[in-house]
Amino acid sequence: QVQLVESGGGLVQAGGSLRLSCAASGTIFSINDMGWYRQAPGKQRELVAAITAGGSTNYADSVKGRFTISRDNAKNTVYLQMNSLKPEDTAVYYCNTQGTTIWRTPFTSWGQGTQVTVSS
Repeated sequence: QVQLVESGGGLVQAGGSLRLSCAASGTIFSINDMGWYRQAPGKQRELVAAITAGGSTNYADSVKGRFTISRDNAKNTVYLQMNSLKPEDTAVYYCNTQGTTIWRTPFTSWGQGTQVTVSS
């Protein structure tokens, strides 16, 4: 099994910053893509940012220029630096990883979610 533990959410004023972390552990052989999704009340879960094992990144248009995704492959950890936060960024943020287990089977895992609230 692969477990993801997220941290770093909280309450911040508009214009502020937060940094989310997500550490993967368990029966991991390799990790390919890692990403962050978010879900606001009454809305569907959406991709915020993703990063490949090679470091290529992809961002939602709404966060480009404000959020930065990065990863530490040695620690199986992905980060999301969020700057210039807006009230519309308020949501539960979920970490997602995809890779291969030690048994050479594919896996997709989700974190438990961390609340980010941006006050105006």
